Amino acid sequence: MIKPQTLKGFRDFLPVEARKRQYVIDTLKSVFESYGFEPLETPALEYEEILTGKYGDEGDKLMYRFTDRGDRKVALRYDQTVPLARVVAQYGDKLPMPFKRYQIQNVWRADNTQKGRYREFLQCDTDIVGTDSPLADAEIIALAIKSLENLGFVNFKILVNDRENLNFANKSIKLSQDQNIKAMIAVDKLKKIGKEAVIKELEKSGFSNEESLLILKTVKESMPTKKLNEIFIKLEDLSISSSKYEFSPTLARGLNYYTGLIIEIEVPQYSAGSLGGGGRYDNLIGLFANKQIPAVGFAFGFDRLMEAMDELKLFPTDILSSSTKVLVTVFNNDLLEKSIEICSRLRSNNISVELYLDENASLEKQLKYADKKGIPYAIIIGPDEASKNMVTIRNMKTREQKTISLDEVLSVFPSP
Repeated sequence: MIKPQTLKGFRDFLPVEARKRQYVIDTLKSVFESYGFEPLETPALEYEEILTGKYGDEGDKLMYRFTDRGDRKVALRYDQTVPLARVVAQYGDKLPMPFKRYQIQNVWRADNTQKGRYREFLQCDTDIVGTDSPLADAEIIALAIKSLENLGFVNFKILVNDRENLNFANKSIKLSQDQNIKAMIAVDKLKKIGKEAVIKELEKSGFSNEESLLILKTVKESMPTKKLNEIFIKLEDLSISSSKYEFSPTLARGLNYYTGLIIEIEVPQYSAGSLGGGGRYDNLIGLFANKQIPAVGFAFGFDRLMEAMDELKLFPTDILSSSTKVLVTVFNNDLLEKSIEICSRLRSNNISVELYLDENASLEKQLKYADKKGIPYAIIIGPDEASKNMVTIRNMKTREQKTISLDEVLSVFPSP
């Protein structure tokens, strides 16, 4: 016998969880489209050269890469930003500019599994390509805020910084590009692990104690750049409250392609980390397009978003039960036609209804089935009801029943 099991870091989603996921996706799509963003989908597999070298050494290590049967070097999608860059370069003349897109698809990373981190997971991206206006940066922040509010979050912050603040070579600290990246990665952990631990990490990366202290001093004294101040003014123009975002000089984000604005979403009551982030990446698309095309965007970490909503009890209770409103029971073959007639009436009025599919099952078994699925109502058509052209409607929660005529059924379940 084959043991039924899933791979480590991969998951199945049973109906209740799948409904919750669909609720979040539908809510996000609604917000994204209200800002004029359009859907985009890209393949799960890309040529390896498309993806490698864009995420830093760590990203290349975590990427699922292999040679296919055509002897091509390919890789599973690691994020959705690099595939977007390829799409813009490949189809640029067919796309309106600025190009505003959202993408909700799975990505794969061979990461160590832990709370909120898996090897296959869903990302929800929004990006604006083709403009370097601070208004575009501000709209991305506004979009993240609106999305969180529509999902029910109240206590959250969008942390904001500019990569320019972390370009230590421009601040009289002589570092190579590689050293600068190592310094940024360490500084990014300051809030999480503290000053002393960051100094140790910097020293492990080859920095002297004096250099480490100077790097931390430089970060601490950083102020919002001219670009950030322009974005903050645009956020005011968009009527976004300053209580929803704050300047965070230690925010770095590890990906190499960011060139300006960087953001992360922080929810204090959720301990597993950021719910998402992003920023401006004006040079990435140029790697494919042979010219600079500015872009800015952000992505939600979907699984962390789900976990945070679970912890904060933000899911509406009605989505935790079946989307089916009524179970129509079946007594036997002689009464099957009546049961089917009721189903047809309800469905023609856009009421979700399920016909029990075993006409030999006992009524008790059928009602237990409705209970297990969380179906709120059951319609019973036994011999007595059928002879009088009536039905009995049972409230599965209160156990109350009432018998009414067939013509009255629709008044009990009004069309949505």
